[in-house]
Amino acid sequence: MKTSTATSLHRRWRSALAIAFTASMALSACSGGDDAGDAASGNGDWEPVTIDSALGTATIEEEPERIVTLGQGSTETAIALGTTPVGMEEYTWGADDSGYLPWIQEEVTERGDELPELFTGATELDVEAILELEPDLILAPWSGVTQEQYDLLSDIAPTVAYPEQPWTIEWEQQIEIIGEAMGQEEEAQGLIDDIDAQFEEARNEDYEDVTFSYIYNSGPGTLGVFYPDEQRVAMVSALGLTPDPVVEELRADYDAPGTQSALIGLENADKLSDSDLIFTFYMDEANREETEAQDLYAGIPAVENDAIVASDVQAFVTASSMINPLTVPWTLERYEPMIDEAIENAEQN
Repeated sequence: MKTSTATSLHRRWRSALAIAFTASMALSACSGGDDAGDAASGNGDWEPVTIDSALGTATIEEEPERIVTLGQGSTETAIALGTTPVGMEEYTWGADDSGYLPWIQEEVTERGDELPELFTGATELDVEAILELEPDLILAPWSGVTQEQYDLLSDIAPTVAYPEQPWTIEWEQQIEIIGEAMGQEEEAQGLIDDIDAQFEEARNEDYEDVTFSYIYNSGPGTLGVFYPDEQRVAMVSALGLTPDPVVEELRADYDAPGTQSALIGLENADKLSDSDLIFTFYMDEANREETEAQDLYAGIPAVENDAIVASDVQAFVTASSMINPLTVPWTLERYEPMIDEAIENAEQN
């Protein structure tokens, strides 16, 4: 017999769900058959939706009204499709004084909805808090949900996880999956078309011959390079810049599964010598000082020329790391001056 804490919780949640289901059936029996049936079926136009993921299959029998979101990007897309989630995984890095990412706080407040309840995510996922929210759909297509977490969540409501690997999805696919789960595929395609139009309008012909690498570090001696299809790289490419072709060579030799990047190590920093610009971010000022103090890092030509785009505003770093209907307009108006300055520095050297 399994005696782990997770298994024990799993049984408790199953029991709680069974009790809730029994109670709801009793209420339905008391309230009159036809009216109760009409309420359960919403407007009567909903067709059941089945979505496969790497962790399991979600079957959404009724039109979702109480949505919970995990990971990144799903909250914004649900809001753009007209439904503010009842709960979302907290994301303190980049949040404003309200505890919410600013573009979410601004949009939800403007439309007069209640802000989603925040709950702890990642390895400390608060499943009990999610249970209390009584969701009828859980969206996690761009997240790090584990199989064990998924199994628990699926006992609460249909749960849509990532198609292949955790934290790996293209932005169009994420919007399409969420649109399908919410029964709004046409509207989701409209969101994609609108984002493409915004990128097209923001695209700068002067950027077309400028190459870049989008890099990151996780401590001294480390160096990673994101792939062109990773969302923060796709955001920059959409503005007209060209990913340094070297990244495809690096992908073959240094791929880091689940990161959409090649983890090449600082000893291979010279492989970025042909990148006109470097895009990056730092976790905090101490991380920035520590990273920039490393000779191999400082010796990257774009870094040496100060042809580097690295915001110290956490909210901007977060927004520019994901492509969705709320982050794109918020990011674009802030990106161009930073890129222009980096290009000017590159041209002076």
